[in-house]
Amino acid sequence: MTSRNTLSLGVLALVGVLLAGQVRQLLADPAVWPPDDFVEYWAAAKLTLNGQNPFDESLLLPLQQHAGRDTSEAIMMWNPPWSLPSVLPLGLLSAREAQLLWLLIHLVVTGFCADRAWLLLGGARERRWIGWAVAFTFLPTVFALSIGQISMFLVLGAVLFLECERRAVRNRSWEYCAGAATVLVAIKPHLAYLLWAGIAVDAIVRGRWRVLVGGAVTGLVCALIPLAFNPDVWHQYADAMGNRPPAQWLSPTLGSVLRMAFGERLFRLQFVSVGIGVIWFVWYRWNKRNTWDWTEQLPLLLLVSFTTAPYGAWPFDMVLLLPAVFAMVIGKRAERGIGSPTILAGLLVVNLGCLVINLLQLGSFWFLWVSPAVLLLYTMHTFHTSESEIGHAPRTAAVTA
Repeated sequence: MTSRNTLSLGVLALVGVLLAGQVRQLLADPAVWPPDDFVEYWAAAKLTLNGQNPFDESLLLPLQQHAGRDTSEAIMMWNPPWSLPSVLPLGLLSAREAQLLWLLIHLVVTGFCADRAWLLLGGARERRWIGWAVAFTFLPTVFALSIGQISMFLVLGAVLFLECERRAVRNRSWEYCAGAATVLVAIKPHLAYLLWAGIAVDAIVRGRWRVLVGGAVTGLVCALIPLAFNPDVWHQYADAMGNRPPAQWLSPTLGSVLRMAFGERLFRLQFVSVGIGVIWFVWYRWNKRNTWDWTEQLPLLLLVSFTTAPYGAWPFDMVLLLPAVFAMVIGKRAERGIGSPTILAGLLVVNLGCLVINLLQLGSFWFLWVSPAVLLLYTMHTFHTSESEIGHAPRTAAVTA
């Protein structure tokens, strides 16, 4: 063993000891890293496993307070019940143990997504470290990890979808798995509504019905699992949504702006942006009818879906923009280099803007401009790379494992 390897092992051992000490401190003192949004998943899992209503604020609040969250109002897990299987294991652990496990899982998920997305979208293998750096320094990623949000699971679903689509080029059975992967994206289905439209049209136009079957079967299984613990969970979810619908949430979306301008009671204005997104999708899908490639189109579909989402679209949900950000950082596929300096500078400004808003504690609504700004940069990126893309084969078949 060389001295360099010995030194590396020594450093890793030292880091391990320090991390172990930090973990002990975290386990002993919830005040060191008080739980935030994470407790909504842990408490919902705990109640579901006990056969109780995971959407009952009177049951959630005591659990969340006991977990260490200083609050007088329960935070709800508004995700559909088919999302519960992804958090149910947390209910088997104490709050602090579950919180640390949740963070570890999301760190691994973020690293995996960064690595695979970088390669799938055409990034050079020797520069894959850039993907890691981009993913972990993107402010929405920091927001999601720090408060324990589930948003990175949506990115995982998108990346797995692309991975399965790539493999389906040689073996169409992978289309079932591609559909199954989208169930993770469906944890917050309204943020990626154009993905569902794209999959449906693809099934009709190109006969890719296996994706639909894979998604439907997996979604049904995930929807049924919570019923084994609480047969009334779907009714309870519907009741919670009816008593406190998204109409009461002031999220950073175009619909919220319209309601503020013309009346908050006009909830239908929340969906004006969806109409715009659907019109754009019809036009875009028609233009790409002969050249549709999911690796090329998915980043933009997610970006437009997010920008025109009816509600939600919180700062921590902006991790769904990562595939588009990666595509811009990678730049021209033919050159396998780095993106345009202008685009990269724009992305840096967007990230710094997020940091300033967070430091000034201006509130989530002030992030309204972020996704439109990223969409503008992506449009510039597409215009910049369109000529160089002519004559090159789709990336889907070219990426190596």
